[in-house]
Amino acid sequence: NRVLQRIAEAWKNDREKISKQGANIVDALREAAKDQTSAGRIDAAILESAYQQFARTFDAHEGGFGGAPKFPRPVTLNFLTRFHARNPDSDPGQHALEMVLLTLRKMTSGGMHDHIGGGFHRYSVDGHWHVPHFEKMLYDQAQLASAYLDAFQITGDTEFAATARDILDYVRRDMTSPEGGFYSAEDADSPIVAGIADSGHSKNAEGAFYVWTTQEIDDALGEDARVFSFHYGVEENGNAPAGTDPHGEFVGKNILIERHSIAETARFRSTGGVPPVGPTGVSPVDGKGEDSVERLLAQSRQKLFSIRNKRPRPHLDDKIIAAWNGLMISAFARVARALDDASYLETATRAAEFIRANLYDESRQVLFRSYREGRGEVEGFADDYAFVIQGLLDLYEASFEIRWLKFALELQGQMDPLFWDNENGGYFTVTGHDNNILLRMKEDNDSAEPATSSVAALNLARLAAIRNDAELLARAKKTVNAFARQVAHFPSALPQMLVAFDFLQDSPRQIVIAGDSDSPETKALLAEGHRHFLPNKVLLLADGAEGQSYLGETNEAIRAMSMVGGNPAAYVCENFACKAPVTDVSELRKLLAS
Repeated sequence: NRVLQRIAEAWKNDREKISKQGANIVDALREAAKDQTSAGRIDAAILESAYQQFARTFDAHEGGFGGAPKFPRPVTLNFLTRFHARNPDSDPGQHALEMVLLTLRKMTSGGMHDHIGGGFHRYSVDGHWHVPHFEKMLYDQAQLASAYLDAFQITGDTEFAATARDILDYVRRDMTSPEGGFYSAEDADSPIVAGIADSGHSKNAEGAFYVWTTQEIDDALGEDARVFSFHYGVEENGNAPAGTDPHGEFVGKNILIERHSIAETARFRSTGGVPPVGPTGVSPVDGKGEDSVERLLAQSRQKLFSIRNKRPRPHLDDKIIAAWNGLMISAFARVARALDDASYLETATRAAEFIRANLYDESRQVLFRSYREGRGEVEGFADDYAFVIQGLLDLYEASFEIRWLKFALELQGQMDPLFWDNENGGYFTVTGHDNNILLRMKEDNDSAEPATSSVAALNLARLAAIRNDAELLARAKKTVNAFARQVAHFPSALPQMLVAFDFLQDSPRQIVIAGDSDSPETKALLAEGHRHFLPNKVLLLADGAEGQSYLGETNEAIRAMSMVGGNPAAYVCENFACKAPVTDVSELRKLLAS
């Protein structure tokens, strides 16, 4: 009270002086903010520096970076896969990929992964990906699905594709509104019945919906419980490691974690339940091999899923946030095309249509932030625009419906006057229209979500490559270079910005398929373009119709592209200087590998 009284007296007696001091402070803060993003230039050597920083903190045994708690931070994986793509045969390039693959595999097998219902929890409280904070966030699902898809495209390992599907199937089942938008999150806590002596009363507990006692598993699975429990590390007294359960919520409870491989579990089963100590020399036979064990585990998971669905669910945050929906549209669209799954493309399309119909004011050309039982009043922030634009670009490259490219360009045309820093480059997080905001800032860290400017820079670079637009390209470069100081001091703070920088280092490839979109030959060429991990490319369709006409408005090369000898053809270009077109998928494969 005394402090408040002194402040009131000072304001009453020296209002003019205090106002002037306040204005001076705000001016000083603005100058400091300008210095943070001032003209500079990022050197290409920074890619190696960022790799070295990640390599120093990498956990070579458990994957991830640093110790507990461990967060997935997909932006780190995005950078490392692209660093590998630039240097695939070098030792650093190989090591970058190894860091990504080990991290993804450990996360898939760990308790942070929901083995029963799919998707990933927020983070692991320990260094082994075992005990999670059980909240599930939409932005994690979106970015992780894309990261697992990248790993599949690089390696061909179908386990990575299966995990990407696992995430998307969870989101489509549990986090998608009837209208097509994606919900925001599921809470960590959920009700747990207190007990028979206190029936009718309940309390909330962390992870209550997800954990299991041995009795519950035995009752549900019968004779299969022994094999299931071996594989997933189930213990009589619970399996939460010491120090991970400060509130005693997991006493006697098990957080499923794959403790053994399918091969080890098959050996365990074939020896009658005697845990193998090293190689046993016993081959699983008589229908009890690895395929049989995989079927047993899948059937067991389905039984537990049905039982779990009868429990009280965690609270669902059913806000539909534009930015996070943009990330999720990207994931569904990219996985749809790489795995040739039309149902995922339909899900991505419905979400984009939801945003256009419910979060976009056509008359004012304004994107809004969120929707819950109607559109909210808050207009979109910079990340809403950037993430939705990214989603629309990925949706265009998956569907080749020109309406999505047009919408992306429309939003970019609105984002720039609202958020662009014309003096220093980069994007402010808020508009300059609100007089209550004293200081407009820019995000300078890619964390659980990428920074707005990081995503926007890559969007601009992709749009420039699609439209052959020098102005968009210059804006992309200015955005990246606006963060030269931060990147030079701590490159691992902005890995997604370095993804954009990497894209801009060389002329991106334009892969243009000329042909009718419904033709099997056209589809085969497009599928080949989607199959490869080529981060520095755009994939376009010259369909001889509206799409090609629109692309050709700013691009003479695309206007001239056509089928060859009546057959769909692929043109592989840099700055739309194109190699001779090919009509055979194997020939396109050779061009993309060169």
